[in-house]
Amino acid sequence: MFIISLTYKVPIENVERYIPEHNSFLQKHYDLGFFIASGRKEPRTGGIIICKAASKNEIERIIKDDPFNIHQIADYDITEFIPSKYNENFKIFIED
Repeated sequence: MFIISLTYKVPIENVERYIPEHNSFLQKHYDLGFFIASGRKEPRTGGIIICKAASKNEIERIIKDDPFNIHQIADYDITEFIPSKYNENFKIFIED
């Protein structure tokens, strides 16, 4: 699993112009089974995406299509983690 942390590089007004495109990008990857959860940081300096993918390279390929990346709206920090303890309701995302 991976945590993708986005940090905005532009004023929030510029970010908001691309929110509809970014939301379509997110939905596409929810539908494909990659994204588990996402949302904005508070304070509103970026966002977080929890993702299940085979590798960091796969994540890098996915985020190339994000309008926030295409339009240089955000920087991305990708952290891989291996859940060792989790709520049973989360189990379907852990097991292959």
